[in-house]
Amino acid sequence: MNVISGISGFDLVQRARKVAAVAGKFADDVDRHGRFPAEAVAAMKAEGLLGIQVPVELGGIGASIAEVAETCSLISQECASSSMILAMHHIKLSSLIAHGRGDAWHEGFMRRVADEQLLLASATTEAGIGGNLRNSICSIEVDGDTCRLTKEASVISYGAHADAILITSRANKDAAPSDQVMTVFLNGQYTLEKTHDWDTLGMRGTCSEGFLFKGEAPSRQIIPQPFAEIAAESMLAVCHLLWSGVWYGIAVNAVSRAQAFVRGAARANPGSVPPGALRVAEVAAKLHLVKASITASIQDYERVKADPAHAISIAFLVDMNSLKVTSSEMVIEIVDQAMIVCGIAGYKNGTPFSLGRHLRDAHSSRVMISNDRILANSANMLLVHKLDTSLLG
Repeated sequence: MNVISGISGFDLVQRARKVAAVAGKFADDVDRHGRFPAEAVAAMKAEGLLGIQVPVELGGIGASIAEVAETCSLISQECASSSMILAMHHIKLSSLIAHGRGDAWHEGFMRRVADEQLLLASATTEAGIGGNLRNSICSIEVDGDTCRLTKEASVISYGAHADAILITSRANKDAAPSDQVMTVFLNGQYTLEKTHDWDTLGMRGTCSEGFLFKGEAPSRQIIPQPFAEIAAESMLAVCHLLWSGVWYGIAVNAVSRAQAFVRGAARANPGSVPPGALRVAEVAAKLHLVKASITASIQDYERVKADPAHAISIAFLVDMNSLKVTSSEMVIEIVDQAMIVCGIAGYKNGTPFSLGRHLRDAHSSRVMISNDRILANSANMLLVHKLDTSLLG
């Protein structure tokens, strides 16, 4: 049964808030034990959030990236791990939508995502290459109508809980490391042997463990376009946009807690301005800057996504890289300042103003694709590209 037919924009927000409420109930336990947020993901499926991006003709509602980002932001205000899982799912789904249309198997799979609320995971990193997703060591073997792949994946976020994994490899054993394809493997078509645990500072509920992946599936499940096109034309931009939506949600909740703390102090001392009030105003201004950066970048994405030439232009890629670096740096600063406002009540666990989980989750933002790697890529592009300084875009 398709649970998402007839969802409106307003209804989508309401459904996201329902999921956020569930996620919030279990957020501390998920964080404490580093466990998969099963309750929140079940709520996502019940509310139909896993299929909203699927085109209408394939059973979804064709939700825009702006709507998906808003959904991620709302859930992140309660549990960043749950929201990051939703974001990573939709990053994979965006690649299918952008590059699987017109292919019978992939269109049928998209319909299944909407109808059955399948959770998609990603396996783009590999032991021996670090976080450089544009290179692979492993190669896919195509034998007639069958393909086989073995990959030592250093990270597969929530891989043990996914319904399908989209995985990269070299196109064949003789292909160059950057000549890659992405293949959809359904649960039951692969085995996972855990090689690395996920015991981290933050984002503990994403369960981003390492696995030895071994899969065999029909070769028609290989996405037709090269992964180079998938990464450049859709995946990287959507990554930065949806991740930024997650980080913005963390910052929103941190600022809300700081504001509530200052209001409480003002009520306790009528006629006086609490010492943290000015800092709340300052951090609210920074939050506004993050929001403006995200919304402007989403608008840029919507303008260029219909034209692959613009989607891979240096100007657009530099802008998307800048969004990732800026939002990831500022969310840490915002949460840190919110903790200063709340003082010991923010530093302690178990208070209405606790911000330890927020701060730890926020610090993941700079290492999810290293900011140094992104800045290095932008630096190379800026050697041959002049910055656009127009306010009119």
